[in-house]
Amino acid sequence: MTVREVLHTTEDKLKKTMDFLLREFSEIRTGRASPHLVEGMHVDYYGTPTILKQLASISVPDAHMLMIQPWDPKVIPEIEKTILKSNLGITPFNDGKVVKLPVPQLSKERRLELTKVVNKISEEAKISVRTIRRDSKELMEKLEKDKVISEDDKFKAIEELQKLVDKYSAKIEEILKNKDKEILEF
Repeated sequence: MTVREVLHTTEDKLKKTMDFLLREFSEIRTGRASPHLVEGMHVDYYGTPTILKQLASISVPDAHMLMIQPWDPKVIPEIEKTILKSNLGITPFNDGKVVKLPVPQLSKERRLELTKVVNKISEEAKISVRTIRRDSKELMEKLEKDKVISEDDKFKAIEELQKLVDKYSAKIEEILKNKDKEILEF
């Protein structure tokens, strides 16, 4: 394995950490309607668990309403059941053609709780980044020990690794800051 391969693998792992963070954040309700709240839910479609976004179009007519228009209206009761079983805390209603989800405003206390949840998730992402850095650094030290690279090359590679880690750590901080702002906005 070369230094380039180690750095490339490290960046792939860091990207996966970012994807995880963004996915987790998208599932946190902020008092605003977002298709991310429901699109990944699995609905029982004629005995087969199917992702909701494959069964329907999901739109946001205004900031506090989600509309789910299934391609097959017969699946509406199953969509409603799935939403009621989820931990969204939203009661759906339908008019026979579309399922509507009114997204209520969040209380100040709930918003503060959500900021704590978001901070915890971002801290897990930061821990993951540090673990990835440690593992990559150990690989580079092993390359030097096995005489694949020189000591100078190892130090340059570790410096590059740190720049990569700093870049992703800054992205995590920026995403956290934006999510906190979004949650606390009334």
